[in-house]
Amino acid sequence: MSPIRILIVEDEVPISRLLETSLTQAGYQCTCAFDGAGCADLLETQRFDLVLLDVMLPGADGFELLPYAREYGAPVIFITARSDVKDRVRGLKLGAEDYITKPFSIEELLARVEVVLRRGHKLASRLVSGDITVDTEARTVLRAGRPVELTAKEFDLLVLFLKNQGIALYRQTLYERVWQDPFEGDTRTVDLHVQRLRRKLGLEGRLVAVYKVGYRLLKEEET
Repeated sequence: MSPIRILIVEDEVPISRLLETSLTQAGYQCTCAFDGAGCADLLETQRFDLVLLDVMLPGADGFELLPYAREYGAPVIFITARSDVKDRVRGLKLGAEDYITKPFSIEELLARVEVVLRRGHKLASRLVSGDITVDTEARTVLRAGRPVELTAKEFDLLVLFLKNQGIALYRQTLYERVWQDPFEGDTRTVDLHVQRLRRKLGLEGRLVAVYKVGYRLLKEEET
């Protein structure tokens, strides 16, 4: 399964880098543009599942770029310092999926991103990899057609790996996304659950450790 691809269009480099780092650690694949022309060029040449779009940009503003993004099938979330109600209404009427004003928390941004992706069916309810089939709505797992019993945390961890095959995920990311608590540096909980997943699903050769990072679920063609 291909990773979710997000285009970040933000002319303030520190904010752009913060968004890129946070979304990458959450398992998304990110590309950055810093002005209207760069955004348009990327939309023409690459496919994106979501665009995070600043309103105030050099060259062309976000309101002008939004219809262009939608032509290529990419939903848009506005991220802007312009908090006026008229701007918010304008953005939503133009077709934006959401409108987030600065400053905002990364946790809120990640939650809103997930809502938009789920609404657009970018986050599928059925995940398949090799002989493993997962139904995220029914929360069931099959291996070679046979049910596999997982704990709630094991299931959530498996889904996170399946949605990000081929991508190295930090232990901190795994812990915070699955346990939804701040990571305090103790990796034993994550390591233990990964070991159980390997054993229950026969993933010894695919769910591999990445030195000083965390774990990566190899794509089938990598094994």
